[in-house]
Amino acid sequence: MIQPLAFIHPSARIAENVIIDPFTVIHKNVEIGEGTWIGSNVTIMEGARIGRNCRIFPGAVISAIPQDLKFRGEETTAVIGDGTTIREFVTINRGTADRFTTRIGAGCLIMAYVHVAHDCIIGDHCILANGVTMAGHVQIGDYANIGGLTAIQQFVSIGAHSYVAGGSLVRKDIPPYVKAAKEPISYMGVNSVGLRRRGFPDSKIAEVQEIYRTLYLKNYNISKALEIIETEMPPSPERDEILLFIQKSKKGIMKRHAQDNDEAV
Repeated sequence: MIQPLAFIHPSARIAENVIIDPFTVIHKNVEIGEGTWIGSNVTIMEGARIGRNCRIFPGAVISAIPQDLKFRGEETTAVIGDGTTIREFVTINRGTADRFTTRIGAGCLIMAYVHVAHDCIIGDHCILANGVTMAGHVQIGDYANIGGLTAIQQFVSIGAHSYVAGGSLVRKDIPPYVKAAKEPISYMGVNSVGLRRRGFPDSKIAEVQEIYRTLYLKNYNISKALEIIETEMPPSPERDEILLFIQKSKKGIMKRHAQDNDEAV
């Protein structure tokens, strides 16, 4: 159902059972999937690709052009996966010539006033709490949970199943399965609570904890710790994911906080 006070560009492709409330504006070159609800005063601009059964709350602006002086009007997109909720006044910019897309996965919750900049890639089932601000080219893995008012520097990567405390300043990469907090952003142990909620058995959590003990708590440098993890610990999807993340890190991973003791696991 489309309210008569909404404006829909004639070329926009809207599934028949989409609900669009009054005073919303949808530009050309937009696609919206079945079962999606779009509240009032939402602006959906050129290049938006919105999946099925999404909810977009009042005041959100989706697929505005990037806030990047290098942008030259190239055709790019902003993609939102199925079942994702976008709360009030979220802004999501479309991509640039770097990746040609900004992408938010399926089943995510993007809370009020979040900003997702150009060329960011967010995985499935992520939660970004109120006021999270992302610069361009950020990557966030599946099931990551980012606390409110966190600011994330450009080109940073945050691993899957990680937890970042509210109010953090993220200037370094955050590996998978960990908790991050303090200033500068630091390793605060494994996200064992989150992993248990997602069905990881205790044996798997213990394996991840041992990997991060070697990396952060045994006073090895990064190269030596990675060598030990790779040669002395049995292969597993989690071990290999951690190794690959750290090996590919361009910003460098966060460190253990200088004042922490060996109780952080």
